[in-house]
Amino acid sequence: MTVISTDKNPEALSLTLVAEFDAGVERVWQLFEDPRRLERWWGPPTYPATFYKHDFVPGGRASYYMTGPGGDKAHGWWEFTSIESPRELQFDDGFADSDGNPTGEFGISHATVTLEPLGERSRMTMLSTFESEEQLEQMMQMGMEEGLKEAVGQMDGILAEHANA
Repeated sequence: MTVISTDKNPEALSLTLVAEFDAGVERVWQLFEDPRRLERWWGPPTYPATFYKHDFVPGGRASYYMTGPGGDKAHGWWEFTSIESPRELQFDDGFADSDGNPTGEFGISHATVTLEPLGERSRMTMLSTFESEEQLEQMMQMGMEEGLKEAVGQMDGILAEHANA
């Protein structure tokens, strides 16, 4: 399992996930930069993601949906606020309608993904911050922490496939 720890901090309105990989930061970065690789792990195995827009530049947007076991679709969006390849990525995140437009439902969260080299390995720290304690609790009740752990747990398999990429 790649996930080392998760920490929910109601005082800081945050959820932090730390994972380590048997791959350098450049290869882990590709799992965010390439939408075909991103959609293979973003979302737990029972809710795979499809990215139909992925404008990976500061100010750019990504639009996606996750398809549940019964065929239901949960739509989301990201707005990239900072990209410092291959070390740090920041984006705002929220729910969307079927056309990819933000709904405002459940508020907006902000994610900061930091990649650090550990020799030939790497550590990823994913910090999600929320607008309120109520929003944080809503996301936890919806299964965000467990879903994120399951999603990130899929990254090793993709990295192994692309070991020579």
